[in-house]
Amino acid sequence: MPASELHDAETVHSISEGSMPEQSKVTQAESSHVVVIGAGWAGWGAAKALCEAGMRVTLIDGMADPTGRTPTRTASGNPFEAGTRGFWRDYPNINALTHELELEHVFTDFTTSAFWSPDGLEATAPVFGDGWQLPSPLGQAMATVKNFKRLPVADRLSIAGLLVAMLDLNRSEATFRRYDAIDALTLFRQLKISERMINEFLRPILLVGLFKPPEDLSAAVTMELLYYYALAHQDSFDVRWIRSGTIAERLIAPLAERLLDRCQLTVQGGTLATCLNLDHQAAAIQSVEVRSPATGRTSVIDDVDAVVLAVGSKGMNALMEQSPCCAGALPELVAAGTLGAIDVVSVRLWLDRYVAVDDPANVFSRFAPLQGSGATFFMLDQLQKGDETDLWGGRAPQGSVVASDFYNATAIAALSDHEIVDTLMKELLPQAVPGFRLARALEFEVRRYPGSVSLFSPGSFSQRPPLQTSLPSVVCAGDWVRMGDREHGAKGLCQERAYVCGLEAANALIRSGVLKGMDRATSREHEVLPIRPEEPQVLLGRAMNKLVMDPLEAFGIRLPWMP
Repeated sequence: MPASELHDAETVHSISEGSMPEQSKVTQAESSHVVVIGAGWAGWGAAKALCEAGMRVTLIDGMADPTGRTPTRTASGNPFEAGTRGFWRDYPNINALTHELELEHVFTDFTTSAFWSPDGLEATAPVFGDGWQLPSPLGQAMATVKNFKRLPVADRLSIAGLLVAMLDLNRSEATFRRYDAIDALTLFRQLKISERMINEFLRPILLVGLFKPPEDLSAAVTMELLYYYALAHQDSFDVRWIRSGTIAERLIAPLAERLLDRCQLTVQGGTLATCLNLDHQAAAIQSVEVRSPATGRTSVIDDVDAVVLAVGSKGMNALMEQSPCCAGALPELVAAGTLGAIDVVSVRLWLDRYVAVDDPANVFSRFAPLQGSGATFFMLDQLQKGDETDLWGGRAPQGSVVASDFYNATAIAALSDHEIVDTLMKELLPQAVPGFRLARALEFEVRRYPGSVSLFSPGSFSQRPPLQTSLPSVVCAGDWVRMGDREHGAKGLCQERAYVCGLEAANALIRSGVLKGMDRATSREHEVLPIRPEEPQVLLGRAMNKLVMDPLEAFGIRLPWMP
């Protein structure tokens, strides 16, 4: 999620400048100046790559302190984070960042997770890397043979056709676009996946993975996600979490401190970009107009050589509407701004007693009070053992701390804070784990984030913003961006994909020649680590499918489910 859309602005400008050596300050005016709009993973990835290449960078965001050095707190001083986000095994670039920052112990161990319905425990996901390492997907099937508590084997086996379709997905761009044109539910039914498998497993997985039900999602993007997490390797679904504090405190703040201290970085918090001004003669960005939501005060960032747009569709739409000259030159970004977005509600509960839950990460499935949303709950006191005092804002811990997130949450967001908390405490949590019936929320925090997550709707692929736009001085970054020949193996709405896209957006500017006065000897592209290759049998399956289907398609013969 773009951070600019997940946090309320609380200050006019929170401006931080790096303490550069005197020689660097002398040459600062000679360096190209890039404005990065949005301080999520994509924005910080772009800022890192550009700063390390010797550029002057101004990073702006609507949140009060995008550097993470001022933790987000509730009114009583308790820590709060929007959306509990995990770190999957195949996050090589974020892992490399933690090594670079010497944050070797920032993560928990890989953890199990559980799926709950009104009938009780439906399934648990083990740590696949701890089991026998068998060829994918046999390894996953064997590791979970006893983990499904209610779903019959026949229903589980009905997913086999989807494995074939996933091998076919990236056979060609035309093939991918045909799958993108239909919704995932239509594909599931054409593949004869049982309705029970769809409703009891695939639907809840997608509601918390891509944040929409299958009828609202592109079949192509859905299969990308499932391929990445569930087919490429046996252990791709293994996930871990931040050991203490928040992602902003533990990962973003150390990165920000390094860049501010060593590079030419300025960070402006509590600031929204309102207009991109174009130099018509040079067909390049000239300046960026900004506004403080707190005061309404406006100003202009001049002498801009390039812009990185690390925003979602909501931010893109607002920016293009207020930048008519750029909108005319960048029709692809106007189109991207019309794409849908998803509402999110994040809740944190501080309880008066400890509740024993077998798995720290949990998913709600098929509960009527969800009103069509997907929802998770995390036992933070289990994930952050030894740091419970921090979870209570420095006070003595009194019980469990639960983080819960609702996605596709338009109906939930319309409820009052107390109604949302009652839904959790009286209807959802006790049905999953009876121990919650005795617990009472001593404190709670509810925050709403309308339109904060990208929606990968059917047919949306061609409208998603490209990494490089019609103007060489404007690039895009984020988990919804199409990266073309720079495409990365991480898929879906994930932190690795957003971070890598930020790095690649910066690299695209470095390659483009639009950055003036750049020393080619020192201004190198940032290294991007690829996802490890798929297991041999998966690669073989893709190759055999292509070998068979390409000649057949030349004669007009397609797979029976292909649109």
